[in-house]
Amino acid sequence: METILTIHNLHKRYGRVHAVNNLSLEIQKGNVYGILGPNGSGKSTTLGIVLNVVNRTSGTYSWFGGNLPTHEALKKVGAIIERPNFYPYMTAQQNLELVCKIKGIGYQKVQEKLELVGLLDRKDHKFRTYSLGMKQRLAIASALLNDPEILILDEPTNGLDPQGIHQIRDIIKFIAAQGTTILLASHLLDEVEKVCSHVLVLQYGKMLYSGTVAGMAQKTTYWELGASDLKALQLELTSYPEIHSIHEENGRLHIQSNAPIDAAALNRYLAERFIYLNHLSECKSSLEQEFLKITTSN
Repeated sequence: METILTIHNLHKRYGRVHAVNNLSLEIQKGNVYGILGPNGSGKSTTLGIVLNVVNRTSGTYSWFGGNLPTHEALKKVGAIIERPNFYPYMTAQQNLELVCKIKGIGYQKVQEKLELVGLLDRKDHKFRTYSLGMKQRLAIASALLNDPEILILDEPTNGLDPQGIHQIRDIIKFIAAQGTTILLASHLLDEVEKVCSHVLVLQYGKMLYSGTVAGMAQKTTYWELGASDLKALQLELTSYPEIHSIHEENGRLHIQSNAPIDAAALNRYLAERFIYLNHLSECKSSLEQEFLKITTSN
């Protein structure tokens, strides 16, 4: 698989603050990556470095296998790392045509990108009349004018209402379906879980997890059990082989085992002890549960 971006042992210090701490990662073509972490975790700083707007302290990064100088490689990158900034007295179309002029590309993509983000019918309206969500969609259209191989978005739904969030997510999914690689920084678990295929978890500038969203969300399997007498159920479970964790949550017991559990055998074992289950379900940890586990243990 083609590598779009490689980061190796990257560091960024602001005085005593170690904003990016020995970060290494690879972004592969065709995937949607979510950089997930709380505010101050180093997400925006990392994006600023690879976009050549923030100076690194040490370490290296390279675009597209290092075959192009950074300024040439960035012509194949679309990015939004700040709030949308267009001329308020100009229309959406005029603003995008100005971007084309600055980047040295033709106007032929303007209508296409306005349609893609759902703003074609508002192309002649001045930017100052746009809602925050519309401004964000226009910024995405602007970043797509050069048909980039990778689109970088820093907190794209920040400050938006639920409808605006839904619109931005649909646009991201559509762009990804066309084969564009996407790198999305967010502190919202729900956002990453719904639009990303891969996730990178940062905290205090350090990488805590790198892998697929599904792999992270399903890292831990547990069983959920219910019965009329939970205390009796818990007592009998303490003697069941290989079970190492039992806790009560929302009126049910959650158990984890060192070995796969046979549901029929477990049910039979309990029935022989006059414990009759009214609920038995195998569950996977949510992305939120795994995220909290990762970030609180480091």
